[in-house]
Amino acid sequence: MSQIFPKWTNRLPAIIALSVVVLVLSVIGFFWYYGSPKYTDVGYRPVQPVAYSHKLHAGDLGMDCRYCHSSVERSPVANVPPTQTCMNCHKLILPQSEKLLKVRESWSTGRPIPWVRVHELPDYAYFNHSAHLNAGVGCASCHGNVAQMEQVTQSQPLSMSWCLDCHRNPDLSLRPPDQVTNMTWTPPSDQLEFARRAKAEKHINPPTDCSGCHR
Repeated sequence: MSQIFPKWTNRLPAIIALSVVVLVLSVIGFFWYYGSPKYTDVGYRPVQPVAYSHKLHAGDLGMDCRYCHSSVERSPVANVPPTQTCMNCHKLILPQSEKLLKVRESWSTGRPIPWVRVHELPDYAYFNHSAHLNAGVGCASCHGNVAQMEQVTQSQPLSMSWCLDCHRNPDLSLRPPDQVTNMTWTPPSDQLEFARRAKAEKHINPPTDCSGCHR
């Protein structure tokens, strides 16, 4: 009696099983990458109400980050500079520039400029700016070289795994206190020895348990 089905159908269950495995892994891989902050958040660059150039101010003019973000060394939250900070200079520098129209309107009306935050963590994650800067973590470690950005762009995912990688091994992120705002600082050859001393002197022991960031 002749066979009803050809011989290749004997391999059909294995082919179906392999196809299902490949499909499941592909779906998981798709969402693992395209649903991660590395893909969804890195590169975020919102349009701001005023075309403020960090490259001009922090880069070409060499303004220190702390002139505008004045509370980062003593506050858990990085402050968005008030209009007064802008007008400290622009009452005299380019006071009639069209680019500064909204700044002058804010100054005259008392209504703050509606800046759009670029780096914003979810409410369930606790982050203290002052603790990191006082430990010697530089601005560029999280924000990138802002002094070269016309528009501030998110350069790091700021995800839980990204933060934990640094908490578990902070040595390359630590720098001398007078270098925290230096956007071009690079670790020296004796960085590991410096980090060892800094951790001992400042009692730096970043938490890696849940309560460190979720309170």
